[in-house]
Amino acid sequence: MTVFCISHSYHYEIENVIRLFLPFQKILVLKEKGELTGDYLYTEKQEENEKTTLISEFSFGGKEYKNKKEYFNITDGEAELYLAGMVLEQFISEFNFKPNWGIVTGVRPSKLMATIINEVGEEKAVTRFVEKYLAKPKKAELAFNVAKMEERIINSAEGDSFSLYISIPYCPTRCSYCSFVSHSISNEKARDLIPQYVEKLCEELKATAELSKKNDLYLKSVYWGGGTPTTLTHEQLDVILTEIENDFDLSRCIEYTVEAGRPDTITKEKLEVLKKHNVNRISINPQTFNDSVLKEIGRCHSAEETVEKYNLARETGFDVINMDLIAGLPTDTVEGFKNSIEKALSLNPENITVHTLSLKRSSTIVTEDEKSGLDATITSDMVEYANSRLTECGYKSYYMYRQSKSLGNLENVGWCKENKECYYNVYMMSECQTVLSVGAGSVTKLKEPDGKQIERIFNFKFPFEYISRFTEQIERKDRINTFFKEYPIK
Repeated sequence: MTVFCISHSYHYEIENVIRLFLPFQKILVLKEKGELTGDYLYTEKQEENEKTTLISEFSFGGKEYKNKKEYFNITDGEAELYLAGMVLEQFISEFNFKPNWGIVTGVRPSKLMATIINEVGEEKAVTRFVEKYLAKPKKAELAFNVAKMEERIINSAEGDSFSLYISIPYCPTRCSYCSFVSHSISNEKARDLIPQYVEKLCEELKATAELSKKNDLYLKSVYWGGGTPTTLTHEQLDVILTEIENDFDLSRCIEYTVEAGRPDTITKEKLEVLKKHNVNRISINPQTFNDSVLKEIGRCHSAEETVEKYNLARETGFDVINMDLIAGLPTDTVEGFKNSIEKALSLNPENITVHTLSLKRSSTIVTEDEKSGLDATITSDMVEYANSRLTECGYKSYYMYRQSKSLGNLENVGWCKENKECYYNVYMMSECQTVLSVGAGSVTKLKEPDGKQIERIFNFKFPFEYISRFTEQIERKDRINTFFKEYPIK
């Protein structure tokens, strides 16, 4: 589709609106007027003294929609929102589908809500969110609830604290929806690099610990992600866990999380190693409790195995467990997803995270099967059921973000029992705290103490590059020292 953006710079917001309805559509943005043929969206901003005229003309499949509105004394930001709203209305008319979040297309709706709460107060915030951004009331209420839960966690992030992230970019197999830099150990070359990877990871941990001490930072949370960290052997896990204990002062660490996401990677020996090293939170992620859907997405475990490994974790002594479920998976149905929610609730985990399927370009769902029957309306029904049932069962929404190209522009929400929030999730997403990261594909985020400056240090993405260019990577982290000289802890 050709999109004309004449006399304005709102193309990013407009493209995001288009992708709510046409996630696979290639979009060509033009800044100058041209011939209006085929499927196109023509937008223009005209300004004369205090008057702003916004024009939106949408042609699709032979149908045309035209709209023109005049405003007086509006800001550039308001003009962007109004034009995006005009485009949204035209697409709703064509596709007969109203996105739940309206024109809210950013990663963190709760952050936007927090801003509105500060502007107009708690009593008026939900109404303002609905009116200004065309979101449905239920979504505005969800954003409000998350914003209030996040507020307390964000305020706990002291300027001299940091979180440690450990990247293990390996999995047993690659799921069809996955776009992360993760490597299947079924590939011999990838598997053979693991010993070297563990060795270099330990070196980077030692160097990172020294940097944190030099800059008077104390460790508040630890999080292992991936990939699937428990793809490693229990001996390899023990080596890394021991290195962390030797290098870092964990006396003020409030939580220690390891993603044991794939049930087919979990063994009694691995769980015992994690427990021995005081890991107090793990994830065991079914994604679905439907075996046929598991097979469709490339998972090599059954729903029954998920339950077995969950019970094994309980027997080993883990009293905080998260379970991930995904709404909108290929071949899943509303009834099937409801069954997955009910099964998860019956197991009674402390955290349940409900994700919406995201159509990432590098996932096989998109690259190999663009006609996979994915349906945003069905997915919306799934998400609403999850939100309703989890609320009924006493879980609280404490953490929310969205990915680009998620079905229906829907959200990912972390739900928890009372006082069982994962602080790292909020720290990382809200960028309220420094996160020192190690391992391939990880990103260190440096946060100015008591300020707003954010700076990132990127590690090499792939394990081979991480290993072969390790010295260069360690040198990059010298920036941690100069950053905290420029923005010292007060």
